[in-house]
Amino acid sequence: MAHYKYLIIGGGMTGDAAAQGIRELDYDGSIGLIGEEKDMPYNRPPLSKGLWKGKPLETIWRHTKKYNVDFHLGRRVEGIDVQARQVTDDQGSQYLYDKLLFATGGRPHRLPFGQDLIIYYRTLEDFRRLHAAVQQRRRFAVIGGGFIGSEIAAALALNGREVTLIFPEVGIGAYLFPPELCKFLNDYYRQKDIRVVTGEFVTGIEKRGAELALQTSNHQQIVVDGVVAGLGIEPNVELAEQAGLTLEDGIYVDEFLRTSQPDIYAAGDVAMTYSPTLGRNRRAEHEDNANVMGRTAGRNMAGTEEPYHYVPYFYSDLFDLGYEAVGAVDSRLQIVADWEEPLRKGIVYYMERKRVRGVLLWNVWEQVDAARDLIETVYEFRPEELKGRLRAAK
Repeated sequence: MAHYKYLIIGGGMTGDAAAQGIRELDYDGSIGLIGEEKDMPYNRPPLSKGLWKGKPLETIWRHTKKYNVDFHLGRRVEGIDVQARQVTDDQGSQYLYDKLLFATGGRPHRLPFGQDLIIYYRTLEDFRRLHAAVQQRRRFAVIGGGFIGSEIAAALALNGREVTLIFPEVGIGAYLFPPELCKFLNDYYRQKDIRVVTGEFVTGIEKRGAELALQTSNHQQIVVDGVVAGLGIEPNVELAEQAGLTLEDGIYVDEFLRTSQPDIYAAGDVAMTYSPTLGRNRRAEHEDNANVMGRTAGRNMAGTEEPYHYVPYFYSDLFDLGYEAVGAVDSRLQIVADWEEPLRKGIVYYMERKRVRGVLLWNVWEQVDAARDLIETVYEFRPEELKGRLRAAK
């Protein structure tokens, strides 16, 4: 039975970042990493961005081997004994630990039909499957108008495929962007020859030879050669529940990323923690959070006590548009838009109780740190005081 000073459950970006954090303080302590995917840790964003623009596959690897880690890949942890500090995987192998990290991420939300006819896009294996399909097929439906759906629709169109983008909201990115920007994106995607179907749920799928026929809530029928879905994720908390950890839309951790059980930590997509800057509990599902939170968890496992009060950001590329978003970018908040070029270039502020809680940098670059500083300030603002504020800071 293997015994590790540090055992990481999860082979993604967070697990790699945790190994880095451990090694910054402990050069010799043994590290084991158990991951469900057979691939070594890799960067996830290129799966819906750079790889579709010709970026070589070998550029995505995280090179976790340099941290002297024992890998147990293609395995799923099925049992945990907190008192014995022992976990068991699906092949019957058992591992003892001194410190344990849950970096279990999440799994895609799935529709209650379609089974293997739909690619729920998240992993490198999903990329391989979709990339192979693109070489042979012409027409694709993308279900979901959020972060992943909008990126995959753009990627497929850039690769010369006919794309239908279907979602129930009024516009692309409706949970993030102000209504006028959502409407602009709908029209923009249509100008890129993407068929945008708004206000529709997919209610069924039928295989007809080599084709797939989608049925929608408004009785449309959309016939394509392949279907991809980006419907968000749900955190993988079943093992944490078995271990008796406190759950709240994920595994709840304190400011040092410790769970409710001694010597067990959690980080990344699966971890929920209180953000004193934003004044709320928050679970973030993006690369920046995985990297910084994972590294902080690793360092804390190795003996330091560094609070995680960081405000992460995320980014996206949509054809020749791009954005970076910091903090709580939520269309339900009060929105103040400061356009340099209407809907093409500008800054959108998200306010709550006179405080800036989020900033959307729309085709505005090198302002992430300034946006984070603005969010972290304790000052209250009137909307008119935000006009030109970040541009003036350049």
